[in-house]
Amino acid sequence: MNVQIVVMGASLGGLSALKVLLSGLQPEFPVPIAIAQHRHRDSRSDIIDFLQHYTSLEIREVEDKDSLQPGQVYFAPADYHLLIEPGYLTLSTDAPVSYARPSIDVLFESAAESYREHTVGVILTGANQDGARGAAAIKAQGGTVIVQDPRTAEGTMMPKAAISTTTADQILPLLDIAPYLSALCSLSC
Repeated sequence: MNVQIVVMGASLGGLSALKVLLSGLQPEFPVPIAIAQHRHRDSRSDIIDFLQHYTSLEIREVEDKDSLQPGQVYFAPADYHLLIEPGYLTLSTDAPVSYARPSIDVLFESAAESYREHTVGVILTGANQDGARGAAAIKAQGGTVIVQDPRTAEGTMMPKAAISTTTADQILPLLDIAPYLSALCSLSC
């Protein structure tokens, strides 16, 4: 499997989880990462500055039509859906999905459609079911799904929903996700 995109989704407790996960990735991580974190529509971009302290990978809030580059972390802006197209990212103000914009399902489904079996989806902590349908879409295309072990999640509903909706390739404690991703992406690039 040649990994070409990693997509991540988080909600309740997501910033803490992303801090741990991103700090554990190698500085030369070879694949672009796109993240949908549920947040209020009026939230500012301080999240980017906060997370940047924990990783040497460049984190940026997405602008429409940004091109995907290896080792870059792309963060969905508040109140926009983030979609993956072959080679670039787009933004949408379509209606919220599962009460969320950005929606994890929208991100994951677009990645699955664009990169099929070359997609890795990571479901982290959260308090709703957003992401479960998207994880199933990734699996249906032959991609890989990693779910945070609910016992290590601040919000257990999101990982539990993903586990009950599809067959996860790995259910891992938060601290084990970054090393697993690094190994998976290094071996398959």
